Amino acid sequence: MLAMWIILCGGQVASAQQVAPPTPDPQQDAIKTLLQRIDQLESRVKELEQKQGIVAEPIPPAPAKSMQETMEPVPPAVNPGLGNIQLGNGPSLKIRGFSDVLWSDSDQKSMTNSFALGQMNLFITSVISRRIDMLSELVFEADTTNTIGVDLERLLFRYSFNDYFKLSAGRYHTAIGFYSTAYHHSTWMQTATDRPFIYAFEDEGGILPIHNVGLSAEGQIPSGQLGLHYVAEIGNGRTSRSKLAEPVQNKIDENNGKAFNIALFARPEAVRGLQFGFSYYHDKLTPDGLPNIRERIMAVHFVYQNSHFEFLNEGILISHALVNTPIIFKTPAFYTQISHSIGLFRPYFRYQFLNASSSEPIFGDVGRQNGPSFGLKYDFGEYANLKAQYDRSGTRTSNSTNGITTQLSFTF
Repeated sequence: MLAMWIILCGGQVASAQQVAPPTPDPQQDAIKTLLQRIDQLESRVKELEQKQGIVAEPIPPAPAKSMQETMEPVPPAVNPGLGNIQLGNGPSLKIRGFSDVLWSDSDQKSMTNSFALGQMNLFITSVISRRIDMLSELVFEADTTNTIGVDLERLLFRYSFNDYFKLSAGRYHTAIGFYSTAYHHSTWMQTATDRPFIYAFEDEGGILPIHNVGLSAEGQIPSGQLGLHYVAEIGNGRTSRSKLAEPVQNKIDENNGKAFNIALFARPEAVRGLQFGFSYYHDKLTPDGLPNIRERIMAVHFVYQNSHFEFLNEGILISHALVNTPIIFKTPAFYTQISHSIGLFRPYFRYQFLNASSSEPIFGDVGRQNGPSFGLKYDFGEYANLKAQYDRSGTRTSNSTNGITTQLSFTF
């Protein structure tokens, strides 16, 4: 009887132990709480970095690109990783490469068909702190003597106060019009094999001061859905385009005057991919054997881009006034470019025009240039494309010439 009572009591105790809820583990609850808090803090840090403009990876741009991008723009849905070099607990250096190989031929006299190495561009960026970042472009390029040289095309140190004011110091691409800062030294990014000739680089006979050394400020303007932005720049300006001198005044300014440039553009939220605006550039040039020259450059642009369609339109007017004389030389120029993708193929068309007087004191050797270009771009890989382009170019002093260029462009 006693044994039976013990067995029954033991069974009731065992049953009570089975149905009793488990005792909470304070240490496990604390770990869960800490993990949730870490996730919240990481999300908050990412949100603050985006507001401050501190981005470690290049961001696919809106179709209409910025006037003064700090990162080389990447087409939508194409964002290859960058090589990272971490120096202890210091900044993380990121390096990306761009290059191209060409073949070209022309019916112009004295021209031969040739294979050519394009620019080999090392695009280097680093986020130094929450508000500070830098970029540089180191370019290896062959010249007309078949010598490969090295140029530091851009070097910028930027401090981001907020979305409305970001200050940079160094060598930059002047924000004249749209193309100058939308497309830098990577042919892989652009539709055509070459830049419009009004935006050709100085060492390739270009008429604009594309590069400058000095200070550049940029930011948004509170304007609601109009999406206004500004760029304000001051720098050494260019030399007086002497063929014997480096066109970019990297260290010594030939005079005490400084070049300045003001640009204003809009990106309306109602039409994504639309951008329009204008810029005004002013400098003083001191060419040998001539009076000083006041240089003014006015540019306007209207562009629309999305992932399939592109429509670029720009016009500039360069004015060179000889000081203390009534003589003024005015050089108008424009281009229009349109393209539409069909699968992996993108046919395109460009027409461009430039008319410089043969007496122009700075670039009289340029003269008049005009003509159409037809081309086809084929994206045969995620990070590589092949282009074929036909150009017909007319000048004031010679018959029109025909040329063809093929180009293999890639990023790595």
